[in-house]
Amino acid sequence: MIDPKGRRLLRGPSSAQETSPIPPAAVRPSVLARTKAGLPVDSAKAPVIPIPSYLSEHYWWAYIHPRAIRFFDRPRIIDFILWGNYTRLRTAALAEMGDSLPGNSLQVACAYGDLTPQLCRRVAAGGGRLDVIDIVPIQLRNVRRKLPSDAPVRLLNMDSADLDLPDAAYDRAIVYLLFHEQPEDHRRRTLAEIFRVVKPGGKVVIVDYAKPRWWNPWRYWFRPVLATLEPFALDLWANALTTWMPAPWSDQQWPRESYFGGLYQKIVVTR
Repeated sequence: MIDPKGRRLLRGPSSAQETSPIPPAAVRPSVLARTKAGLPVDSAKAPVIPIPSYLSEHYWWAYIHPRAIRFFDRPRIIDFILWGNYTRLRTAALAEMGDSLPGNSLQVACAYGDLTPQLCRRVAAGGGRLDVIDIVPIQLRNVRRKLPSDAPVRLLNMDSADLDLPDAAYDRAIVYLLFHEQPEDHRRRTLAEIFRVVKPGGKVVIVDYAKPRWWNPWRYWFRPVLATLEPFALDLWANALTTWMPAPWSDQQWPRESYFGGLYQKIVVTR
């Protein structure tokens, strides 16, 4: 089913598994239409929201081309790209989310690997629901094939910088290795949208790149690699993530853990 804005809802075969729904009174009409829409139409001719130019220009080879998924979404490839740190980073992010997740959880952007299936199991254990948003439809279809048919998950074709979701709808959100792929303006708007849709007192878990410590050799020879393949990643070497957060969250120091000599970081923000 396609909503009036042309955004698609990609969902598993059963809608009966949805739990802890967002209150209809809090949802804008177009969102409510999608929530009640039933099964989607995964037609190649179905209109979708435009993919941002930065993504199509710089990351077509990693996320948009069909062969990208077949190549990159393999455990050994993922671990190689993250210098052997995939399991460690995923485990740290999931541990921060919790073992049982009631209510509504949000994953901002798909991720290669088994992050979403493991997150889905925690949501199911808590009797909650998980929404996963992504701007690239093929990424949503790739995630869906990893999930059981009765998974309490909705897959939504949306831009992270323009979430067609109600205010304070989610108890928690996770953003896994997304911000280093976004230009500054998109990153700033994405953070503002996340803080808008997470409830007061809710948790936002962020895992991403950071500037390695002075003794880490990756700080020196990995810089030109990032500059070539990840043109926006060095922003996170030069600035704290709070740089792009809206006030009042930008004015606070949030719990932060470093990994692999500082090359990666986990930040936990309380909404």
